[in-house]
Amino acid sequence: MILYSWNVNGLRAAAKKPGFLDFFFRPDIDLLGLQEVRSLPDQLPPELASPKGYHVSLVNHLTRKGYSGVGVYSRLQPLATRLELPDPKWAQEGRLIHLELEKFHFLTVYFPNGQKDETRLNYKLGFYEAFFDYCQELRKTKPIVACGDFNTAHRPIDLAEPEANENNSGFLPVERAFLDRYIAAGYVDVFRLKNGDIPGQYSWWSYRSFDRKRNLGWRIDYFFVSEELKDNVTRAWLEPQITASDHCPVGLELTF
Repeated sequence: MILYSWNVNGLRAAAKKPGFLDFFFRPDIDLLGLQEVRSLPDQLPPELASPKGYHVSLVNHLTRKGYSGVGVYSRLQPLATRLELPDPKWAQEGRLIHLELEKFHFLTVYFPNGQKDETRLNYKLGFYEAFFDYCQELRKTKPIVACGDFNTAHRPIDLAEPEANENNSGFLPVERAFLDRYIAAGYVDVFRLKNGDIPGQYSWWSYRSFDRKRNLGWRIDYFFVSEELKDNVTRAWLEPQITASDHCPVGLELTF
């Protein structure tokens, strides 16, 4: 089973860029979680709104068009689909889709960015807590596969310039502590599980100053599996050569 996660930085814009549709319709992809979709279904061309052979779920910000939004394109028939976290406080911005599948719960999530001000940082931290609680509750019934843009680099190896960013949201100790806690609770960062501590592996690059060309990036896009699925992980990888977004796709292969 091949799964991908990708922050597309606007689905309509990404779809117009070279290579996007070739990737999107690859026949080996069973499940594709997207973040920062920023489109309603009726704004998408038919080949993206309702492609043949896919179960499509999309959710967007309730009031702010063209902002946030997540989507799932699945060749697998979900047993159930739920949009957003249960608490309405965290269910306003189009940030989570949950598919219940036969063998696991699949979640694709776009965490808030905390860089704007303290209010948004606190919202991000609260969203982290609500997400953690939701995963823990779901895990009582089936294992978890969670993917998406977590908007935080976990360790210094996960960004090119850690010292310069230690006081910036995305690498603050309080944000990184959430990932420490999540992993300590039994959620496995599959990229590090399968690839170890190899440096220079990033999933997002700023458009400024040719950062992608210089590989001055951050690894903020992840797949996590609960420990019950650890032995089912065959491969985990990044695809930085795909450039239709400022993020690159993140891949996971599971074998059952």
